[in-house]
Amino acid sequence: MLTNEIKEFVKKQKLGFIATVCADGTPNLSPKGTTNVWDDDHLIFADIHSPGTINNLLLNPSIEINVVDIFIRKGYRFKGTGTVLSKGPLFNDILLFYRGAGVKHNIKNIVLVKIERVMPLFSPAYDTGISEDEVKKKWIDYWNTVC
Repeated sequence: MLTNEIKEFVKKQKLGFIATVCADGTPNLSPKGTTNVWDDDHLIFADIHSPGTINNLLLNPSIEINVVDIFIRKGYRFKGTGTVLSKGPLFNDILLFYRGAGVKHNIKNIVLVKIERVMPLFSPAYDTGISEDEVKKKWIDYWNTVC
C-alpha cells in the first residue's frame, strides 16, 4: 500500500493533520508532529496531548491523515482505521522507535493506522502549468518575507 516514495515523503515531513469523528458526528482535526511510517500498510503517531483524538478513535476508528509539503504544495491523503495502543509488545516496539528518534515527551498512547486508501494531494496552482520549482520558490520567498 505504501510505496517507498510515499514512505520517504511521510518520514521527511513528519507533520500529519489527523481527522477523526467526534461522538456528536462533527469533525475533529489535529496536527501530529509524530506522524511516521511503521510498515508497508501502517502509519503511526504518538498521543502526547491528544485526548480528543484518542476518545474519538475509541468510539469510531475511522481516520484520515493528510501529509503535505508546504513548499511544493503536494502530499498525500491516507484513509484508514486507527487502533489505540496503550500497552503490549507492539506499543513497546513503537515507543522504542520514538525514543530512538529523540522523542522525549511522555507518550500516553500510540495510534497505529491501517491504511486502506492513499490519494495524492496537489495544489490547484499546478492546473495553471506552473512548475514544482516555481511553486517552491514562491512559497520559500513568502516564508522568507514573513519570518
